[in-house]
Amino acid sequence: MASEILINSNTREIRVALTESNQLAELFIEHRTNKGIVGNIYKGKVTKVLPGMQVAFVDMGLDKAGFLCANDVNVTKNPEGRGGDWAICKNNITTSNQEEVSPTNKDSSLVKINHKVPIQDLLKEGQEIIVQVTKNPLGTKGARITNYIGLPGRYLVYLPTANETFVSRRIEDEKERERLKIILQETGNPEEGYIVRTAGQDCEKKDFTLDLVFLHRLWDSLQTKAAETPPCSLLYEDLNLTFRSVRDLFTNDVSRIVVDSKSEYQNCLEFCESYLPHIYDKVELYQQSAPIFDHFGIETEINRSLDRKVWLKSGGYILIDETEALIAIDVNTGKYVGHSDPEETILKTNLEAVKEIVCQLRLRNIGGIIIVDFIDMLREENKETVWHFLTQSLKGDRSRTKILKISELGLVEMTRKRARESLVQTLCNPCSYCDGKGHNKSPTTICNEIIRAVQRLGTNNYLSRKNVKIEVHPCIYEIFFEEESSFLELAEQEYGLDIKFLENSELHQEKYNITIDQTLHIEKEGTL
Repeated sequence: MASEILINSNTREIRVALTESNQLAELFIEHRTNKGIVGNIYKGKVTKVLPGMQVAFVDMGLDKAGFLCANDVNVTKNPEGRGGDWAICKNNITTSNQEEVSPTNKDSSLVKINHKVPIQDLLKEGQEIIVQVTKNPLGTKGARITNYIGLPGRYLVYLPTANETFVSRRIEDEKERERLKIILQETGNPEEGYIVRTAGQDCEKKDFTLDLVFLHRLWDSLQTKAAETPPCSLLYEDLNLTFRSVRDLFTNDVSRIVVDSKSEYQNCLEFCESYLPHIYDKVELYQQSAPIFDHFGIETEINRSLDRKVWLKSGGYILIDETEALIAIDVNTGKYVGHSDPEETILKTNLEAVKEIVCQLRLRNIGGIIIVDFIDMLREENKETVWHFLTQSLKGDRSRTKILKISELGLVEMTRKRARESLVQTLCNPCSYCDGKGHNKSPTTICNEIIRAVQRLGTNNYLSRKNVKIEVHPCIYEIFFEEESSFLELAEQEYGLDIKFLENSELHQEKYNITIDQTLHIEKEGTL
């Protein structure tokens, strides 16, 4: 399918949109003042080793310590190889046919290590170690890091601490995969590891040789710098989002790269001239008066991707709810009622929902545990059709996914690799009014809480003077005088209280202040 890369660059941020068939497929955003650190390499110092969890925390000079699992720590040393102190044995590697590096999802630990050596035998507090970031800090968690280094080039990811060759899972032809492995065996060092990227399909030995010369030189300079640099320091910073996108997103399907900034356009040309001369002519400068994302309809798609409800063409819709633990996606027929057979109506809605769900997963960069609640289907063949269509549709997704069969309840459980914040987390903050809960207590609930608080005050024998002032939000004030006026009379008769209500529009709806005789002040939020 025809694709384009659109780059919107200014002094505040860089936004890169990948379109497929004129539809926004993926969006990457990098703020100038808050750049991602995935792919960066640091010289760190181990601050804490936790044998009970088989993890260690590594200080890299950042706000939060990095999170290092035992299986991400190198277990053997081979000082004679190019990998130096960070080489590993072939027997410790379990091959994994995973996707290659993407512009903001550089998982350098594409080689799964299962050495089962206790982390307390590998690391000690105060020990210096070279690590690479594989996941940006998310929420309260620090960055996920690995001791297995991966340096991305145009056609290869160089793994100086491994000694096995892997091929991108998006290269599906088995003959081509074997051809590429043979080329790397002839070109590379047997003590090194490589991942052939999607862009390496149909490449010849000379193409990989140029990549290897550059990557070997880079690794040698990193080792030299590591020997001279104090711990908790940055050794290598990956390219900015513009250059990563040019390097990682451009495939044979991409027809052009359109940049709206003259300075960034010139930088792209220089970058392509030095590293990717074959795509030099594909870079264009956007010169229309309208903003580039408005011209191509990207802004509308971004706003749509932040909505909880996404409508389907047939009239059905899906609901997407993000929580810290998992993502829940609910499929509904909505306005679509079909013609005659209800099962066919449900099947069509579910299939249409599959296509939209896959698009939204990529666009919103949703990761972690995902539960999809499809409309219940009676026929087993229809369930199989929906599941098969989902698995096939996800093949174009660069992020690794795992899908279970549709359960008896009509649910699909799946996971999608999460290496960076979702689009909602990147562009939005939790609601300052509801504090991210998605709901507030009703005015009636707050009224009842105030009544109970006043009742407790009325039964307090230590209060000799009982003139009470209650400061509330205007909507609470109205409820009291429209629905709870009898409470005032009851409070005066039964509790001996003289209550006066005051409006304060600056108060949160859930907050209220109770003042007694101007000597005792109570400020409450929520329950009392």
